[in-house]
Amino acid sequence: MLIYCLTENGETSVSKVQRAFSKYTMHANDTASSLNASPSNASSPNPSPLGYRDAGVDIERGNRLVAHIKTLTGRTSRPEVLAGVGGFGALFELPLRDYENPVLVSGTDGVGTKLKLAVQLGIHHTIGIDLVAMCANDILTHGATPLFFLDYFATGQLELTVARQVMEGISRGCEEAGAALIGGETAEMPGVYRDGDYDLAGFCVGLVEKTRIIHGQNAAPGDVLIGLPATGPHSNGYSLIRKVLERTGQSLDDPLPLSSSPRGRILAQTNGQIPRKTQRQTPRQPHEQTLGEILLTPTRIYVRPILALIQQVPVKAIAHITGGGILDNLPRVLPTGVHARIDTGAWTEPPVFHWLQTAGGIARQEMYRTFNCGIGMIVCVAAKDAPAAIKALEEREQPAWEIGVIEADAPHSNAGNAHPEPVVFMGDRQR
Repeated sequence: MLIYCLTENGETSVSKVQRAFSKYTMHANDTASSLNASPSNASSPNPSPLGYRDAGVDIERGNRLVAHIKTLTGRTSRPEVLAGVGGFGALFELPLRDYENPVLVSGTDGVGTKLKLAVQLGIHHTIGIDLVAMCANDILTHGATPLFFLDYFATGQLELTVARQVMEGISRGCEEAGAALIGGETAEMPGVYRDGDYDLAGFCVGLVEKTRIIHGQNAAPGDVLIGLPATGPHSNGYSLIRKVLERTGQSLDDPLPLSSSPRGRILAQTNGQIPRKTQRQTPRQPHEQTLGEILLTPTRIYVRPILALIQQVPVKAIAHITGGGILDNLPRVLPTGVHARIDTGAWTEPPVFHWLQTAGGIARQEMYRTFNCGIGMIVCVAAKDAPAAIKALEEREQPAWEIGVIEADAPHSNAGNAHPEPVVFMGDRQR
C-alpha cells in the first residue's frame, strides 16, 4: 500500500522521494567509484596485503604465552577442575559433598599503580602475587575458601618475558591461596597502552557454608581486635607513594633512608623522572634491600592461617586493610552502635611508613586513611577467645597482636552532636 499527499507547490510526496532517491543513488555510485580507485599518492600500485601483526597484534606470540600458562596451571590444579585454560570457558565442579548449604563468594581487584614501579624497575615476577592476594584476601573476610582464580592481562604490545614473569607470580599466588588458576584473558591493544605498560585485574571465587558466613554484625562491645602484620604497603596508596618519590627525588636504588629528612634532591637532574634501579647479578640480603625492592614486596596472602583460625575459634568479623586504610576498612565490618579503639603502639610499624610520612609531610590521620600502616588484616573475636586465636595463628607461623577493642558508642542527644568516629586511635602514633 502506498500513501502520499500533495505539498504546497502541488508536487506529490512520492515525486519528491523519487527525485531525492535519484540524487542519493548518483552520489553513492560516485562514492563507490572513488573508493575502488587507486589512491593517487600511493607509493606502490600493488600494496602488500595487511595482517593482524601489521596492526600491532601478534597472535603467534600470544599462543606461546598461553602454552606457557598451561604449564603453570598444573601447579595450582584442584580435583574439581574439569577443564581449564584453552577452552571458551573453564569448568569447575563444586565440592558440594563438603557443604550442607554452600554459598559462593566472589571478588575482583587489581594492584593499582604499584604496576608503574614494577615496570620502572623491571621487576615483574611478584606483581602477580599481589593480584591474587588482593582478591583472595577479600573473599577470605567472609570465611570463604578460595576455589579458583582468573586473570586479565592487558598491554599495548605483548612482551613475552614480562608476561611470563607476571603469570608465574599469579601461579605462585594461587598456590599460596589454594585456588586453581583456571582461565584468563590476554589482551594486546596497540594504541591504548604506552610501550612497556600493562594492566592487571583478577577474579576469585570461593565457597563458604551459609551458617558460617562471617559478616561482623554480631561484633559487640568488649570484643578484641587482633592485627595481622603486613609486609609493607601491599597494593594500596601507590599513587601517593609515587608522589612522595617525585617530590623528594629519592632514588629507588638507594637503601631506605633511616633519617626523617629526604636524602638528596636529584629530581632536577633527572628531568623529573624517578631514577631507575640498576639490576644486580646477586640477590640482596633483607637488610640490603633498596627502597624500590621494599616497595615491591608482594602483598601477604592470609588464606591458610585464617582458614585454620576459623576452624578453631569463633570469628566475628574480618577486615582486609586495603585502599582507605584502617579508617575506612574496619568500619565496613562493624555493626551500628559501636566503634573501634585502636592502640597504635601495639604493633611494630615497618620503617617504610615512617619514611613516607616524614618525607612526604603526610598527616598521621591521612596515613591511616591511605595505608595499612603495618596491619594487613584485622580479626574480631570475643575477649575470652583472643588468647586461643593468637595461639592458632602463631601455630601457622602467622604473627598476631591484640591491637584494640570494640566499644559502644556514647549516647548523644538530638542537639546536633556529631556522630562518633568509627575508629579512634590512641598510643604513640595517633598523631
